[in-house]
Amino acid sequence: MHLLRLTIVLVSVLVGDLYAQQPGPAAESARRDFPVPASVEVRRDIVYAEYGPRRMKLDVYLPPDADARATRAGVLVVRGGGWRTGDKEFFGFIAGQLAKEGFVAASVEYRTSAEATFPAAVYDVKAAVRWLRAHAAMYGVDPSAIGAIGGSAGAHLVALLATSSGVKDLEGNGGNASISSQVQAVVAMACVCVIDAREAQASETVRDFLGSTDAHTAQAASPVTYVSSRSAPLLLLHSPTDPVVPFEQSVEIEKRYRRAGAPVTLIKIDAPETHAFWNQTPYFPQTITRASEFFHRYMKPIPTP
Repeated sequence: MHLLRLTIVLVSVLVGDLYAQQPGPAAESARRDFPVPASVEVRRDIVYAEYGPRRMKLDVYLPPDADARATRAGVLVVRGGGWRTGDKEFFGFIAGQLAKEGFVAASVEYRTSAEATFPAAVYDVKAAVRWLRAHAAMYGVDPSAIGAIGGSAGAHLVALLATSSGVKDLEGNGGNASISSQVQAVVAMACVCVIDAREAQASETVRDFLGSTDAHTAQAASPVTYVSSRSAPLLLLHSPTDPVVPFEQSVEIEKRYRRAGAPVTLIKIDAPETHAFWNQTPYFPQTITRASEFFHRYMKPIPTP
C-alpha cells in the first residue's frame, strides 16, 4: 500500500468517529457575526425531490439585485455534520454571504445516515443540482454555471458532485431525470475524500453512513475513485492541523486531480487545531472571498440579451 494511502487510512481510523462532532457555541461565531444580509431575499421550504411521501426541501438565497436583467451563477450549499446531523438552515449563513457576493445560493437538506444509508445523500445533492438547473430561469440562474460548496461531510458530497458526473449508480430517482447533475466548479472545505473499509469497521459514524463494511461500498463512496480529466474544477480549503479530517485527505485528491489533468487548487487555512474553520469569525471572510473568487473564475454566466 502506498505510504500516503496508509497514513490516510490509519489516521482516519483514529479520528473517524469525530466526523460527527458539532462545534460548540464558542466555535460558531461566524453564524452570529455574519448573518444573512437583510438585502438578501430567502425563499424557504422549496421541494426539490420526492421519494414517495418524503419531500426534500431547500432554501434559495437571492442576490440583492436579483431582478436585474442578468443571469447568475448558482451555487448549491451542502452542510457538514458527519452525515448524521444538521439541516438546510445549518449553512444558511454561508448561502447568505454567497448571495451577497452575487450568486443564487441554494442551501439543501439531505437524508441523514439515520434515515437512509449511502448513496441516498449523494442521490439528494445530485437531485438538487438537477432541480436548480431545471428551474434556472425562475431564479435567474445560468444553467451552464452551477457550482457547489460544502464542509466536512458536506465537502465529501460536493466532491462527489465534482468527480462522479455520469456515474449512473449515483444519480438516484429524485426527479428531473432528463436533466444533467454535472457541476462546473466545487469548493470542498476539510474534505472527506478517501473512505476505506477499515474506517467502516472502526468508526460508527462511517459505518452508519455507508451501511456496510465492505471494500466495494467504501470505494464507491470515495470521491477519489472517480477523478478524471472531466472532473469539475476543485478548490480545496483545509487546515493542515485539522484534528478531525486529516489534511492528507485533501492532498490525496489534489494529487489525483493533477495526475488526471483536471483543474485543482489546494489552499492551507492557517487555523491551528481547527476542523470547521468556516464556522469561526477569524477564518470566515477569507473562506467566502476565496470561494467567491473561485466560482467567479470558473462560472461566467452568459449575459441576458
